[in-house]
Amino acid sequence: MAQLHAIYSFSSTNLLFHGPKRDSSQVYHKIPCPRKMESREELGMKASEFHGQAIVKRVANFGLGRGNHAIRAVLADDKEVATSTGVDGKVLHKKLNKVVLAYSGGLDTSVIVPWLRENYGCEVVCFTADVGQGLQELDGLEQKAKASGACQLVVKDLKEEFVRDFIFPCLRAGAIYERKYLLGTSMARPVIAKAMVDVAKEVGADAVAHGCTGKGNDQVRFELTFFALNPELSVVAPWREWEITGREDAIEYARKHNVPVPVTKKSIYSRDRNLWHLSHEGDILEDPANEPKEDMYMMSVDPKEAPDEPEYVKIGIVEGLPVSINGKELSPASLLTELNAIGGKHGIGRIDMVENRLVGMKSRGVYETPGGTILFTAARELESLTLDRETIQMKDFLALKYAELVYAGRWYDPLRESMDAFMKEITKTTSGSVTLKLYKGSVNVTGRESPYSLYRQDISSFESGDIYNQADAAGFIRLYGLPMRVRAMLEKGL
Repeated sequence: MAQLHAIYSFSSTNLLFHGPKRDSSQVYHKIPCPRKMESREELGMKASEFHGQAIVKRVANFGLGRGNHAIRAVLADDKEVATSTGVDGKVLHKKLNKVVLAYSGGLDTSVIVPWLRENYGCEVVCFTADVGQGLQELDGLEQKAKASGACQLVVKDLKEEFVRDFIFPCLRAGAIYERKYLLGTSMARPVIAKAMVDVAKEVGADAVAHGCTGKGNDQVRFELTFFALNPELSVVAPWREWEITGREDAIEYARKHNVPVPVTKKSIYSRDRNLWHLSHEGDILEDPANEPKEDMYMMSVDPKEAPDEPEYVKIGIVEGLPVSINGKELSPASLLTELNAIGGKHGIGRIDMVENRLVGMKSRGVYETPGGTILFTAARELESLTLDRETIQMKDFLALKYAELVYAGRWYDPLRESMDAFMKEITKTTSGSVTLKLYKGSVNVTGRESPYSLYRQDISSFESGDIYNQADAAGFIRLYGLPMRVRAMLEKGL
């Protein structure tokens, strides 16, 4: 179970992130939440709910005046929803009580907090997931959330769960999207969304919110997970609703609502980091013809600057999942952390690609996945010993669909879960070790061994043996090539 830190009091308590602990108890400190607005007319709220598409059967404007407030009744399906116009001219659809917001502490999510309170009249619970993005991104969140108007901050350490329950199943399945992408962001979103659903239950929230834009994949990944785990939750996506169109608008909104604007310098790149990878998008990368600048990379050194001597790493694998490095057994998150350091030192795992987003457009991204590249190489190489030809072909075929489902946010789709059961079953004998040579950006296999190896030296050897009689090949070739012989005979009139 993930470690949970819940801060209600916004005291000077420091958030510590030293990895998961065995004590998974929950600690709460309560204070009154920021004052709610007095009336629905003062709120002027907008709704964003995704419980299925609403079909409006008829709309009646009754023209009932009450001061400056016109009342309108909308009959959708068999339910009547009352709406009104507040003093600020905004349309009120539904009152939310408490919203759990995916929170990073950056400009966008800092602005979303007062926007939710203003437009939905709700308490806002900020939620931050530690998936290995680095301690620097978790510093000062308590103060930022308080200054933005949140009544509660919840931080969960999800690193072990992320690697164990999301990354390793994809690794076992061999899931790679469009030949290159190792699904770093795709795997992180469902574990975060799952935790948000859990927090919503813990704090009694009736809605969840995220800061994803309407052009990206992440909005789909978050919301499909919400649907799968708690379809009763309302979902608010401000970027699809508000009038803020860019950074300057957001800064102005923050100033008007007394929200401190983050003073950190905005990166020219859009980045997403977790324990599996670091992605880079934007700026010069938007032109696929441009070569990435070397100073952009953060997890890996330039291969030219990597050590002049190769390093050998032995990866231990049990039933398709890595368990050790050079004979040392480690937890999933610890193992990946160590391999990231080793791989990054040798410039391993840089990928530059143009991919097809789920929403239809193409985008160019650069990814650093040092530890993941090492693990994928080791896992696939061990399968060359333990899986037969037909099984490998079927596994590779299904891996394409598996990757597509994960990329599209369908982690909790029954099809992916069923395919995962298949992957788990066929890799029961994929146990052993693989030795890899790391050198200036390259990963080469130098050895592999398994107690379940299907490789037999006495059969494969060029020397004569009792099991394989070379004379048997003649009959096999005649039968195997019979269709080709018949076609040739037909063409020659034989």
